[in-house]
Amino acid sequence: MISLCTIVKDEATTLPKCLGSVKNVVDEIIILDTGSTDKTPDIAKQFGAKVHHFKWCNDFSAARNDALKYVTGDWILVLDADETLTPKIVPHIKEAIQSDSHLLINLVRSEVGAEQSPYSMVSRLFRKHPDICFSRPYHALVDDSVSAILAKESDWQIGYLPEVAILHEGYQKNAIVQQNKYAKAQAGMESFLVNHPDDPYVCSKLGALYVQTGKIAQGLELLIKGVASKQANDEILYELYYHLGIAYTRLQNPRQAMAHYTAAIKLHIYPMLKLGAYNNLGNLLKAAGDLKYAKAAYETALQIDPNFAAGHYNLGMTFKALGLLNEAIASYTQAIKLNPNYAEAYQNLGVAWLKLGNVQDSLSAFGQAIVLHEKYNPDEAKKLRHSLKEMKLI
Repeated sequence: MISLCTIVKDEATTLPKCLGSVKNVVDEIIILDTGSTDKTPDIAKQFGAKVHHFKWCNDFSAARNDALKYVTGDWILVLDADETLTPKIVPHIKEAIQSDSHLLINLVRSEVGAEQSPYSMVSRLFRKHPDICFSRPYHALVDDSVSAILAKESDWQIGYLPEVAILHEGYQKNAIVQQNKYAKAQAGMESFLVNHPDDPYVCSKLGALYVQTGKIAQGLELLIKGVASKQANDEILYELYYHLGIAYTRLQNPRQAMAHYTAAIKLHIYPMLKLGAYNNLGNLLKAAGDLKYAKAAYETALQIDPNFAAGHYNLGMTFKALGLLNEAIASYTQAIKLNPNYAEAYQNLGVAWLKLGNVQDSLSAFGQAIVLHEKYNPDEAKKLRHSLKEMKLI
């Protein structure tokens, strides 16, 4: 028996999709509402959920642990309201929980719309065990308690499912909501860091957040501290090196950035998690004019995930720089097939067709780019239209 465990607050828009993705998978839905003022609890009940209430105390672990009290299933699946379970993972989950030795099964999560790191590994499927609990006020996870159990009960194993299990759409929210999210995350992690100054996980997460919000020096200090702690496993080390790569890129130090992406790639972790590092390394190599190795980095990324639209686009840009226009067109076309809203891919497809003398297909691609730019980036649409007029193409 599998129980879904979710904490919510004002998630009337996203919750139906989340619960709809598990309605034929889980045997029980536990919803812990932390103070909704919309119809979130009513929507949960429409899906047959057992709704409980919790007074929010700025501690995600406290809320998640309270939700665990109501679970009756043998296995617990944890999702947030902006996450959905992929249909193709369901048979793999049902097979994995048949094992008597698994205590925790890690799942691959796709970060839909994320500018960086398109995949992550999350500890969201675990056996109901009296000693499993969440820790850390932000980025709550069960890993600390699982490690403690394994130290005492060595027969247990940790498994993982290689296919993408969870789609996370939290990056799609508007900027104001996102900034509020960042502020809460920063406050929670800074509070935790006071009592755990050498914890590599919080050094990674808070350091990355500092870099993302422009506090590069503070971010670097924490990320370097996390690497030096010697307590990080390979997955945390990957995140530390990866975000060091981003930090040094923002400081316009490509040599240091490439060194850290290279260190990240060498770690022994699930290959799909390395996708961001290969892609970012390729971008730096391309910018440095090292097109041969940039092409190799993008091709490695696409071997890991052939459905990585940005990888096809970046490979197309590399082919264009190499003068291989037919290959560039094929790559842009594949990127558009995977992401029909890829305005930049349409725009560069137009450029490639124009260079080959195919004005009709070029104008068609430029037209699609303008339509998409007008929707997402009106200034870019204006620039492109102006350029086409100057070339007397429209």
